[in-house]
Amino acid sequence: MNWKTLSPITLILLTAAVGQLRAQPEAGHWDMLAAKPAVVQQWQDMRFGMFLCWGPVSLTGKEIGWSRQAPEYGKARGFRCAAYPQSDATPIDVYDRLYERWRPDQFDARQWVSIAKEAGCRYMIFLVKHHDGFCLYDTRLTDYKSTGPASAWKVDVMRAVADACHEADLKLILYYSQPDWHHPDYLGEHHERYVQYLHGQIRELLTGYGRIDGLWFDNLRPVGPETAALWNAERLFQRARSIQPHLIINNRCGLPGDYDTPEQQIGHFQADRPWESCCTLGTQWSWKPDDTIKSLEACIRMLVACAIGNGNLALNTNPMPDGRIEPRQADRFREIGRWLRRYGESIYGTRGGPFVAPGGGRQLHALTAGTLPGGSWWGGSTHKSDTVYLHVLRWPSDRIRLPDIGAKLTNHSVLTGGEANVVQTDAGIEVTVPEPQRDAMDTIVKLQFDRPLAGIAPAGVPSPHRLPPGCQVSASGFWPDPKLHAALAFDGDYNTRWGGAPNTTTGWLAVDFGKPTTVDRAVIDEGDWDRVRRFELQYRVLDEWKTIVAGTTLGAEKCIEFDPIRARHFRLNILEATNVPTIWEFQLCCPTNGGEGE
Repeated sequence: MNWKTLSPITLILLTAAVGQLRAQPEAGHWDMLAAKPAVVQQWQDMRFGMFLCWGPVSLTGKEIGWSRQAPEYGKARGFRCAAYPQSDATPIDVYDRLYERWRPDQFDARQWVSIAKEAGCRYMIFLVKHHDGFCLYDTRLTDYKSTGPASAWKVDVMRAVADACHEADLKLILYYSQPDWHHPDYLGEHHERYVQYLHGQIRELLTGYGRIDGLWFDNLRPVGPETAALWNAERLFQRARSIQPHLIINNRCGLPGDYDTPEQQIGHFQADRPWESCCTLGTQWSWKPDDTIKSLEACIRMLVACAIGNGNLALNTNPMPDGRIEPRQADRFREIGRWLRRYGESIYGTRGGPFVAPGGGRQLHALTAGTLPGGSWWGGSTHKSDTVYLHVLRWPSDRIRLPDIGAKLTNHSVLTGGEANVVQTDAGIEVTVPEPQRDAMDTIVKLQFDRPLAGIAPAGVPSPHRLPPGCQVSASGFWPDPKLHAALAFDGDYNTRWGGAPNTTTGWLAVDFGKPTTVDRAVIDEGDWDRVRRFELQYRVLDEWKTIVAGTTLGAEKCIEFDPIRARHFRLNILEATNVPTIWEFQLCCPTNGGEGE
């Protein structure tokens, strides 16, 4: 289709669609830029959704959108980022005509929805338009669509998906890409015409297919006024919600939206801002022949890691060219559903915390590949009402130590089978489960308390993540630009770090408690840098440093336990490293029965 010679009827329809969008009444005191709290809470309760990415590109087995060869004007003017290897890209004139021979004769939206329901998904994110601009619905604003005159198939996929979701009571969220590498006005001289097109299509989707529960934009740009202005985002949000007020909208339209969207990684613990990790079951978003897909263990760990971090998981599947979800992918989703039918009470309707394992504040990138963090990280917890669910994904030692949260434990059990020994003292709670009774994927210990737990601040390990008042920290030196000073290793933030002085391969970090303090553990986190080759953990007696323990490598969150030592001064002494030493966190932990100086 030649966009620059739109027919009069198309221009009339486009103008009418945008005009209708603008004609909606203003919405009183609610500015409609954020969803109402009840809408967000209902979305959080669902916790697990299916992301579904499909299109004519499935004929090639390559990535959607990104495998379309970058045009010369796109390369020159920043229309797109050529992230896909261009030597393997599909030529534009071939990619843009794939729909002319795409006949998915086994497409069945009800089967897709059935698999999502069997998987325990509470919502579906369905892609209606990606960066390549192809529309999987019967838009009146372009012929580049599944029902277009040149389409070999002529099926309104969105109609079938919406009907199937509504019949099965599965919430439906629409993925819509603002970037459109097929539309000549996108970021061009007449970009305002593209914005009209974008707004017109959103109106079509929200007025023509019944209830839509959310919009999942994909902006390729950071949140900020400049980005929001690019799409006229405030007007877009307001007009969309004037049509369907219950919409939840993500953070990819220049505005903050209602939730964050870490992609292909697990978000970090975040109590003050909802989030959703969007991850692929395989290695790309659209279908790839003989792709490697994640194991059931990896999928469960990802789902649990999202829940304990107070986030949702949207797990992507990608139907084959004939329209079927690949059998082994469908089987994996069904396996997740079987697990959720047994243990879903610890996921659905919960919030993350209150117990956060060491490192719960860090983004757990490795979990998307099925690898667990090391050190003293053990998993985390979810809660609802008066109940906490400990999700123990690994056992750094034979016991899990939890801080006091000011509530009395009344009962406990192990959802995954076996028995736990749970002891509550004034200092906190200790949990042990005999090794033969631990679940290989996730040992779930249910703790019930004497009162509801909503509002309790997230609590980490029973030692101070941040040093108590009066402490002084120091270092052998620090990296000057940016300033990576000693305090950053003691601030409880796994996203900040101390860096040693330039051109050094040794160094030390020290803390002065200000008074004698009893310590029986240290947690030292080097992240993924793995530079340290020899170290000593020490305490000072008068002017002499005495070694508690000596070792070689540190790595991520190394937990060192030792007989209690009472001293005022402690330090980590790095004797050898492969490069400038850097430490993300250095935590000194008191025994669970107390230990502060008198």
